[in-house]
Amino acid sequence: MSGITRYGSYVPYFRLSRAALGAGRGERAAASYDEDSVSMAVEASRDAALPGSAIDALVFATTSPPYAEKSNAATLHAALSLPSTIASLEIGATSRAGLSALLVGQDLAAAGRRTLVAAADVVIGAPGGTRESGSGDAAVSFTCGPDDEAIAVLRGRASATTEVLDVWRLPEDAFASQWEERFGAEVLAPVLADVVIRALGDAGTQPSELTTVILDATLPRATAGLPRALQLKPEQLADPLAASVGRAGAAHAGLLLARALDRANPGDRILVASLADGCDAAVFEVTSRIAQGRPKHSVDAWIASKRNDLAYNTYLKWRGILPFEPPRRPEPQRPAAPPMHRSEHWKLGFVGARCTACGAGQLPPQRVCSACGAIDQMAEEPFANRPCRIATYTLDHLAYSMQPPVVAAVLDFDGGGRLACELTDVEPAKVAIGDELEMTFRRLYTAQGVHNYFWKARPGR
Repeated sequence: MSGITRYGSYVPYFRLSRAALGAGRGERAAASYDEDSVSMAVEASRDAALPGSAIDALVFATTSPPYAEKSNAATLHAALSLPSTIASLEIGATSRAGLSALLVGQDLAAAGRRTLVAAADVVIGAPGGTRESGSGDAAVSFTCGPDDEAIAVLRGRASATTEVLDVWRLPEDAFASQWEERFGAEVLAPVLADVVIRALGDAGTQPSELTTVILDATLPRATAGLPRALQLKPEQLADPLAASVGRAGAAHAGLLLARALDRANPGDRILVASLADGCDAAVFEVTSRIAQGRPKHSVDAWIASKRNDLAYNTYLKWRGILPFEPPRRPEPQRPAAPPMHRSEHWKLGFVGARCTACGAGQLPPQRVCSACGAIDQMAEEPFANRPCRIATYTLDHLAYSMQPPVVAAVLDFDGGGRLACELTDVEPAKVAIGDELEMTFRRLYTAQGVHNYFWKARPGR
């Protein structure tokens, strides 16, 4: 048997009000201009895969991969400084991929391979459509391992694959299309009912014994009849976070599962089902280890930490939908492959060095100590989880950026080490010397089809 041993989640800082979209109440979570599915998966996975964790395999699920051909899981792997000997794979093309990936992770864990499963999506809809207003951006991550270490044990599962033209997008399409809802609901609602009943049977669980029921679907209408059929009580149904996040594509079922785990008690049974191009369902039982497996950031904490004044035209600019005049500066050059490869451990993993002679931190790592001058007396040291403070900063209104001005700062890290880098998720007018920050993995820019990832600093969330 296998189960979930740790988990993490991530909801971006920015919110887009649905009133600005002319779409009613609430808001949707919006990834920043320097975020994508990989950077968000890194954020979620930092809580799920603690430094030094034993990981044998990595599974990444998304319908919005930054690269169509090149392993995005490899970037996630490098940012988390996972061992080079692990296996990795990606699952996509359907928003059910997140829960499918978690079940793959359970299979690998049952075979003795501890697996990190991450799901993330930046969901883009056509302006004025329900996909734009009803969706959101988020990420979630789970570490899968043996049942005797699990915070939630997999008790039962079931799946189905259905060929139906519900939601689709061609490689050259900017936006997904969706068929008329009544047809999709008529086809998929019976599939959901069958899979859920089989999963409950596999788990030996009655609907009344479930503490939380998570129903995720491309068509909410397709899930409407199941609670009545199973005689579920309203308090058993999980909040779909439609008013605060929106449906986060491949990450959504996992995000709701993470939120259920945030609140769960030992003995609780949780049903999670994802309906898209078929259905996956799983029943997890929470164990007595739940408290020690909870992450630093809960889903509700991420949701509460926000800025909800994102302008609609800014959002459209970030998604590449609205043409705009670029900064009147030379565009950045494409990063070259050889230097990126040589500095991978520093650039993606944010691993610096510490002088063994005097103890001074070195960012980036170097052969000669900047404090005592010792040569080749360095030990590698990760800095991604170290807090830092602003020593000095400046606002650059001329630098090439999707969101000027660029806030450039010199940071002093706890325990030693100084670095000049960009800040993100900040209000420039509120930045001050001495502010405490934390590091976050972001995309600096994209040039000639190459994404340039590195770390920025942000206020603690």
